[in-house]
Amino acid sequence: MTASLTSWGSYPYATQSAHPCHWQADVGPQWQQLIESHGTTLPFGNGRSYGDSCLAGSDHVLHLRPLNRFIEADWENGEICAEAGVTLGEILQLAIPRGWFLHVTPGTQHVTLGGAVANDVHGKNHHRCGTFAHSLMCFGLHRSVQPPMVCSLLENPQWFAATIGGLGLTGVITWVRIRLRKIQSSLIDSTRVRFDCLDDFFALSAEMDARHEYSVAWIDCLAKGNALGRGCFTAGDHRETGPLEATTPHSMSMPTCPPVSLINPLTLKLFNQHYWKRQPPDRQYRSVAYSPFFYPLDTIEHWNRLYGRKGFQQFQCVLPTSVAAVALAELLKSIARSGGGSFLAVLKRCGDIPSPGWLSFPMPGTSLALDFAQNDGLTKKLLPRLDAIVREARGRLYPAKDAHMSGEDFRQAYPAWEQLEAMRDPALMSRFWQRVIQ
Repeated sequence: MTASLTSWGSYPYATQSAHPCHWQADVGPQWQQLIESHGTTLPFGNGRSYGDSCLAGSDHVLHLRPLNRFIEADWENGEICAEAGVTLGEILQLAIPRGWFLHVTPGTQHVTLGGAVANDVHGKNHHRCGTFAHSLMCFGLHRSVQPPMVCSLLENPQWFAATIGGLGLTGVITWVRIRLRKIQSSLIDSTRVRFDCLDDFFALSAEMDARHEYSVAWIDCLAKGNALGRGCFTAGDHRETGPLEATTPHSMSMPTCPPVSLINPLTLKLFNQHYWKRQPPDRQYRSVAYSPFFYPLDTIEHWNRLYGRKGFQQFQCVLPTSVAAVALAELLKSIARSGGGSFLAVLKRCGDIPSPGWLSFPMPGTSLALDFAQNDGLTKKLLPRLDAIVREARGRLYPAKDAHMSGEDFRQAYPAWEQLEAMRDPALMSRFWQRVIQ
């Protein structure tokens, strides 16, 4: 048994006893031992889920990060097959020098392949490429009560759909095969511009999303009045010429977890004002390395420790296109009034490419993601108010980032939950699923 594991947000704080699987053949025996001793378990990758979706109801997890071997690579056609514990960053280290990149990547490269499938991750190009599922060819699924199976659109398609975004509840993903995309350079041609209000964001997004593969915006969630929703918009595309160099992500580290959060109203106000002012008021064009463009927070190892021992919660919602502008304004007004904003406030529009996964998070509309230091006021006042706005707008929250969503809100936003529950492996249970279903 390895050291205890936690979720990335450290809230709720429920340490997980890790039972490592070093080989695919270990999965069955380890799982059987856990069934006999604890009833249920849950697969656990690299611990980048923020809330309790990666926490086992029994607090004993099958640790799959040690399953980190590459099985097969076809560099002519850009196909990779690897064990579920391989991270996206480890794939990029091999793929970029050979002229390949991920079709879809989230905001960290430390996600495992199994986690990318189980949470159906998405990125800055959702409007062009949809979710991670669209690069997925097939995967191996191990269940406690039947032989391992191969899942794809053609082979066991129902298990394929249930497992994509299925939060690790249908079985243990042991290996994954994905398609990569061809690139000519590891550099990104980026455009950055500051905007003054929420209306400007929607205007820029309508223009930039049509012209660029990647787009995202940072917003000052403490701004009020005419400045409500001000921020900086960034768009980008893979450069057509240049070097093919894989980079090392970490340049700094947060060595320890302080007793209190370093993210507080004073530091947030100073940071947001300074950061917004230093953004270019006119469009700035430059080529940047892929790592800071896609993974800016990966440059700080253990950045989650900035929030102190109580941890933090991420609030990520997606709002339907027809009401996004009005609902976003209400969300930002509530956050600004609370004074408990977020230095990480990410806004982007999601496209209309449907995922094959039943519980996939994105839908046509606008997504807002914010990190909040954990405190009583957040849980009792701010989050309930934000949830009410999302509920009225008929939006939804992201289970991979959630630590507070009510069962009623989850079941309304994800009506396919009943199908997933019918296919859930009875020997798998998460704290999230207990909270929203039972």
